[in-house]
Amino acid sequence: MDRTERFYRIDQLLQEKQVVPIATFLEELEISKPTFMRDLEYLRDRLNAPIVWDSVCRGYRYEKVQEMLDPRFELPGLWFNASEIHAILTMEHLLASLQPGLLAPHVTPLRTRLRMLLDSGGHSVDEVVARIRVLPLGGRKMKQPLFETVANALLSRKILHVQHLNRGRGELLEREVSPQRLVFYRDNWYLDGWCHLRESIRSFAMDAMRKATPTNKQAIEVPGGELDRHLKVGYGIFGGADTRTATIRFSPARSRWVANESWHPEQKGEFDSEGRWVLSFPYSNDIELVMDILRYGPDAEVLEPPALRAKVQERLREALSIYK
Repeated sequence: MDRTERFYRIDQLLQEKQVVPIATFLEELEISKPTFMRDLEYLRDRLNAPIVWDSVCRGYRYEKVQEMLDPRFELPGLWFNASEIHAILTMEHLLASLQPGLLAPHVTPLRTRLRMLLDSGGHSVDEVVARIRVLPLGGRKMKQPLFETVANALLSRKILHVQHLNRGRGELLEREVSPQRLVFYRDNWYLDGWCHLRESIRSFAMDAMRKATPTNKQAIEVPGGELDRHLKVGYGIFGGADTRTATIRFSPARSRWVANESWHPEQKGEFDSEGRWVLSFPYSNDIELVMDILRYGPDAEVLEPPALRAKVQERLREALSIYK
């Protein structure tokens, strides 16, 4: 029985028996008296459990506070075991790495509570923090006030006037957008919204926004199902309804990794006679897909469609020309 489970059992005994002698705790928990006293001290000092010693009945009990109808004191989070708390701490690392923005006042006390719960699980919080890492890669910096402005407009359902950098052309564009949702994808934030100029759903990289000004106009509502159909049909964050099917063949050595990877919810894959993984999935915008294919170098070959194969070939020739 780990420390968290002991806390839960102590709480259970106090509820069932009202007054519990030390001997009963030691027998039920199968621990020594010093261990029990350390647990008791933690419950009182760190978790504020109102446990008092009853000198008349010679045992511990919960103290009644201001004639509460229900004298039970529920210890927060003790339905988590140590392994579950460790998993929660992994999420705590992720929370710490995100742009805090609108949620900062709420995330900080949540992280504090998670650490307190973890510290009761048999391993010190410092040990677990030192042993568990979430390493964000490729994250691009953005201004926190801008994130808060967009998040507030999203939740209050107001149209945003945004200045957005088109990095491909190096142009600063202005748009009116009805924000629909914020998405954290590959360590970067994106705003899915209805573009009033193009009259369609678009994804805007938050780090490419130079300015966001809320208006008093009510945002257009796009049903969640329509958002999913538009943005999740194709490969990557920049989806679309007009899709084609990409087919990529990987080398036998690389196939042993790629065969277990999820590229798209509707992907299909199989090994050919030479042990090469042949993967097919729908895509619409090929910008992100081309970059992902190129990172495999000679271990990935585009079979279909010809236009995608030609674009990857051209990018490889351009890359090779730099080294001549």
